[in-house]
Amino acid sequence: MPIFRKNAQKLTDEALMDRIQKGDTDAFNELYNRYSKRLLYYFYRMLGGNNEKAQDFLQDLFFKIVDNPDLFHTKNCFSSWVFTVAHNMCKNEYRRQNVRKIVAYEPDIDLLPARLEGEEHPIEEQVDHRAFQEALLDELDKMNPDHRTTFILRHQENRSIKEISAILNCSEGTVKSRLFYTTQKLAKKLQPLNPYANERCR
Repeated sequence: MPIFRKNAQKLTDEALMDRIQKGDTDAFNELYNRYSKRLLYYFYRMLGGNNEKAQDFLQDLFFKIVDNPDLFHTKNCFSSWVFTVAHNMCKNEYRRQNVRKIVAYEPDIDLLPARLEGEEHPIEEQVDHRAFQEALLDELDKMNPDHRTTFILRHQENRSIKEISAILNCSEGTVKSRLFYTTQKLAKKLQPLNPYANERCR
């Protein structure tokens, strides 16, 4: 492995962006490796499950970074910034298409809490788990993009309330309100299918 590659893995995202702004292509490759998969999933799930379009948006985003790296201020948090850019790209696409329902989820990534290592998974529970996950994604599909992306950033990307507020350009109170509304609605719709509901009652 090249020396720079080893060193690059130890650099922060912001330090890599500083090098990219100075024309360092190796730094760009490292940043791409860190974020491309996560951003591809994000675009896929926000753009109608269209893999080709998700790939196009991913490439467009990184072209923006290559062509205009100075748009990012290295004193800021890169991860929040890049998801803000991704979110705005999706919003622009929604406006362009002028449609309300544009997202169709597939249960490719588990949004449910992980089970403890060593616990058994009876086949009946696995089936229940799968059905619950599919129902969850179906219900998210019915929600407006603001509530959907807030839920994804919180529970898939594990973003803090403050980070989500910055990404979506809204108050922390609005983020909490959206999460509360979405969680309550999902809990009501999915309670009969939740494979862990009985466990919490024990």
